[in-house]
Amino acid sequence: MKRSKFTETQIIFALKQSETVAVEEVCRKLGISQATFYNWKKRYGGLDAA
Repeated sequence: MKRSKFTETQIIFALKQSETVAVEEVCRKLGISQATFYNWKKRYGGLDAA
């Protein structure tokens, strides 16, 4: 299985950014698709960065 180029901390930070900035903008900055973003949200949505 391919490893992600983003760490869990970076993913959680991106999810937090989407609360203030549009999802499209966050995806464009990170270079990911919206489908990837929503998969992350489903998987990491309840987590908090340590």
